[in-house]
Order: sequence, then C-alpha cells, then structure tokens
Amino acid sequence: MGEFDYIIVGSGSAGCVLAQRLSADTRKRVLLLEAGGSDRRFWIKLPIGYGRTFFDERVNWKYETEPEPAIKNRRSYWPRGRVIGGSSSINAMVYCRGLPSDFDGWRQQGNLGWGWADVEPYFQRSECRVDADGNVGPGGPLHVSDVSNEMHPLRHHFFAAAEEMGLPYTDDFNGSNPEGVGLYQINTRKGVRCSSADAFLRPALGRANLRLETHALVRRVLFEGRRAVGVEYEKNGQVFTAKAGCEVILSAGAINSPKLLQLSGVGPAALLRQHGIAQVLDQPAVGGQLQDHIAVSYFYKATEPTLNDQLYPLSGKLAAGLRYVLTRKGPLSVSVNQCGGFVRSRADSSHPDIQLYFNPITYSTAPAGKRPLMNPDPFSGFILSFQPCKPHSRGRVDICSADPKVAPSIRPNYLSAEQDIADVIAGGRFIQQMARTRAMRRLIAEAIAPCLDSMTDEQIVEDFRERCGSVFHPVGTCGMGPDPRQSVVDARLRVHGLDGLRVVDASIFPTITSGNTNAPTIMVAQKAADMILADQNKQDVA
Repeated sequence: MGEFDYIIVGSGSAGCVLAQRLSADTRKRVLLLEAGGSDRRFWIKLPIGYGRTFFDERVNWKYETEPEPAIKNRRSYWPRGRVIGGSSSINAMVYCRGLPSDFDGWRQQGNLGWGWADVEPYFQRSECRVDADGNVGPGGPLHVSDVSNEMHPLRHHFFAAAEEMGLPYTDDFNGSNPEGVGLYQINTRKGVRCSSADAFLRPALGRANLRLETHALVRRVLFEGRRAVGVEYEKNGQVFTAKAGCEVILSAGAINSPKLLQLSGVGPAALLRQHGIAQVLDQPAVGGQLQDHIAVSYFYKATEPTLNDQLYPLSGKLAAGLRYVLTRKGPLSVSVNQCGGFVRSRADSSHPDIQLYFNPITYSTAPAGKRPLMNPDPFSGFILSFQPCKPHSRGRVDICSADPKVAPSIRPNYLSAEQDIADVIAGGRFIQQMARTRAMRRLIAEAIAPCLDSMTDEQIVEDFRERCGSVFHPVGTCGMGPDPRQSVVDARLRVHGLDGLRVVDASIFPTITSGNTNAPTIMVAQKAADMILADQNKQDVA
C-alpha cells in the first residue's frame, strides 16, 4: 500500500474529524481504514431508523458483555458502529456536550488543557446550530438541530411535572447553563441524520491526499522498537501493510482501540503471554477503567394519545412515511428521545447527578440477532427513564484470542461500587416523586408492571438489577492521565512509552461525561487534530 504520513484506524465520530483536519494540508498523505462499509443506507439516513440498525450485523459490531453478576448474570448488549461514520451513523443522535464540571474534573486529575474553558472552543468549532424553523446559524459543519416543532405535545406534561418539583428549565443543553429539563437537540440536517461522516469526512473525500479503505480490518500496529511505523490490515481475504511516516492514530472506539493495542503487543504482560503475542510494552492500564452509563425505564399507559397512536397502526405508519418522504418532517424525522434533562436527585448534590429521558412512546424490541424496527405498543403510552451520570464502577476490555476477528471480553463490572447503588436508589425515588406530581397523575392511566410507585429502596435496586441496560456510552479503556502506570495516553493523547502512536476517541476519557458521549468524542478529535498538527509542525521546522 506504500507510505502515508498519517494512518487513522476507524472512520467513526473521531476518525472522520481527524481525516478532514489532517488532510487539509495537501502535502500530507492520509490513509483512513474502516472495518465496515458504506453508510449510504436508508435506515441510517432516516433519523428514527436506528431501530433497524440496532441489530444489523452489516453495520454493527453487535458486542455483548460477559455475564454480569450485579445484574442477575445477564449479558449486556452493546451495539457499536461498524460502518463509515461509526456509532454516529447508528446512534439516537442526541447531541449533549456534557456538563462543564465534567471537563474541569479531567483537568483536576492532572490533564492540563482539558478543563471546560479549554475544550468549549472545540465544541463550538464543530457545531452549526439550526433553529426550530430551519434557519442555519454560523459555525462548523455538524448540524445541531432544534426539532421542537416535530416533538410530541405530550412533553408539556413532563415540563409541568418538573415545574411542580421546582426543577429549573434550560432552553439549551449545550449552552452556558445546561442544568435542568428541556428538549434534546439532535444531529440532523433537513430531516436527515447528520453523522460525523456527513459533516466532516464526505466533504474531504475529494482530496487527492486522502484515501479511504473500507472493509479493512486492522490486525495490528507495526513497531520498530517502540515506535509505531504502520499497520497490517486484512481486506477481501488478503493481508496488506501500510507505513506511516508521521503517526498511527487509533480511533476505533472504546472497545476496539484497546483490543488493537493488545493485539499489537501493548497491554498487560500476562494477557499477551497467554495469547502468544510478542510484547512491545507491558501496560496494564490498556483495557482498564471501562465506564458506561446504565439506565432503567418505567412504562406507563397514558390518558392522552401518544406516538403509539400514530405509529402502531399500519395506516399511521404509511401516513408518517408519506409525510417524511414529501417534507422530511414528522415523527420519523426525530429521535424517540425527545426531552429530559440533567438534574440533582438529592438536595446535597453538588452537580446534576442523573440524566432523565421522557419518551412519548412505549415499544418492544425483538431478541438479539433480529433486525426489526422498534414496534410501538397498541395503546397510548410513554416512558420515564433515568441514568446515574457518574458511575464509580470500573471494568475491563481484554482480548480472548490473538485472532483479530474474535470479539474481546467485555466486563463492565456494573454496580460494584457502593456509591452506584446509592445513586440507583436516589434515581428511583426521584422518578417516584415525578410520577406523583399532579401533572403526571393526570397523564398516567396506569403503570405497567413492575410498578415503581410502591417500591422500597431494596425493591428499586432489585428491579434495577433485573431490568437495567446500557445506554451505549463505553469510555475510558485507553484513559488519559499523567501517570503512565495508571493511564494509557498523556494529555496530548500520545501513548505513554511509545512514539508515533496516539489514541483519539472515547477510550481516552479519564472519567465518563454526564450525558451522551458522541459530542465530547468529536470535541476530543478536534482538539487532538490541533495538537497533532502543532507537534508535526515543530518536527517539520526542526
């Protein structure tokens, strides 16, 4: 394949940004490798179509965790994008930066340059705000759309309940004051999903110095001593080698980046020996510090029509489909995650500690391995959900084989910290309180079992163990930090102890952000691009 200046592994949320930024210098040759294929699929472009891609092996790694003792030995299903755009092509499109305190916490852990004041400009660099009337503001290429005109009127009951509870209202979760309840903004452009590939990669693909290889499974990073010099990858049954004159950059995500490091000889020495992999660097932190958000949903029958009434009947599906085809509007043009918020579950909380979701629909999903659209229930219904924002439990990702086609072992270690149990109880009590407001009592016809209203603390925890699930926000497995014994990359995202190798994706988060992780992953890539270009400029001048 020859030699490139930069090789980027993974065309996901971060990789697309890097490809666009690094290839802007036409003197530099950039190779972008993607294990999946094209994102030009109807169910990807249709905003509500992520229900179809949820189990689609053509665009999804379809990972599962090991059985987790704390959740009744259940396996947790973790969809991750295996397609151009990565998980930004199959997610629910909610765009939340996180809370300023998240990033100030990163800085306080010794990651200089990663406080809120440092990272806010990198969020802004990507974002292009679109108001409810479709007016496009200035800014970057990633559309962050206010779709309130398409959201279901049931939301007014949620906001009325929040007002009764004394909760603040925010008109912008990505503004100066994100605390409170409000409407989620999503990544769509004129009613069509706007993924990282759409925003960043596709406009850059016409550059002669940028090469995209799809269906290219990277097998390992190649080293000369402790310097990364290229990668080996497989495509169409053949094995190829590509060399990197400047850097190899892993943007394969919180599961595949640590997996690839371990396959390449960078990881816990005992694990490498177990699988017969030659050691490049004994680094126990690779694959560790895995963090994820887990949530539980409570289902209610409603006294008023909900999205179920629109989308359950065949006639309603056809009407919504026709409206979308003709206008790119209606319920198919938005996510089912329509409103929610970041709130304090306890009076003594220093920051918002739970994230809420209010969905004007109830639905069932088919078992893993099937590929259905989420099926609305045949009655009026809605969902209240919560997730603790800052889980304290930590898990691991480790290879199970030296074969790069074998999925790794994923052990989230959910609810292993006592504080996480306390947060579950607080979240359950908070939803209880909300369901008992006058506004919610008017909306609730009946609770669908299991009924939260009568649960004790112990029953709240037991029910959470029985039914909770991932919100698909894995981070931390190549964590950033100043101590090479406890972290994988430094504050410039260079792998400790190695040269010519960085990790740029959600795996570098020192701690999980309070909300959805796609926006901060894109921010990380924007900041990383500046650091890579600055470091390379110094070398070029020298």
